[in-house]
Amino acid sequence: MQLPPASALPSKDQIQLLPLFQSLPFDCILLINSLEQCQAVQDELYQAAVLGFDSESKPTFSKGEIATGPHLIQLATLERAYLFQVSPEILDFLKPIFASRDQIKVGFGLKNDAHLFRKKGIELNSIIELSKCFRSFGIDSPVGLKNAMALLFQVNFPKSKSISTSNWSKKNLTDQQISYAAADAYAPVLVFEALLRLGLLPKEIPNSSLKLRIRPNK
Repeated sequence: MQLPPASALPSKDQIQLLPLFQSLPFDCILLINSLEQCQAVQDELYQAAVLGFDSESKPTFSKGEIATGPHLIQLATLERAYLFQVSPEILDFLKPIFASRDQIKVGFGLKNDAHLFRKKGIELNSIIELSKCFRSFGIDSPVGLKNAMALLFQVNFPKSKSISTSNWSKKNLTDQQISYAAADAYAPVLVFEALLRLGLLPKEIPNSSLKLRIRPNK
């Protein structure tokens, strides 16, 4: 992959003209709400070198309303997405993954996620905030996932406000919520791989035992 020429961010109109992003098929998305389901995927999760990461919370609309999220935690590899409906048992299962210094977790806008996770007693190590890796494109400010996908892959990554602000705490999520949540964890893995090949990722990862090396093109 060659580094595109430095340029400003594409406009909303330009992005709308791009081909629509093709996310993981529905049968590659696992909705997990029990410890038994966690244990069934434990080996494949623990073996993953890189995991896309995001979380969703039921929005708060009233003044003084206390946020209780995250209600859904998403992890993804290049092959599968794992959507965890949060419970105390599931949080305990996920803690070693997030605390691991030997697994990279990547995503966009993770500062708020980190704040929510700290409140739940979850330590985050080996985290890469991908939004800050685009200075070689002539962009100094953080880049969101939609713009990153347009810059790197020339695709339109759909972001629905009605879905993002929907109720993520309910037991029965809609197909639209499931697809949206999976894409938000899967796409960062694609961005990570592209930035790694371009040599644009930080060589040192905070709170990690890992150092990044550019991977050859496949």
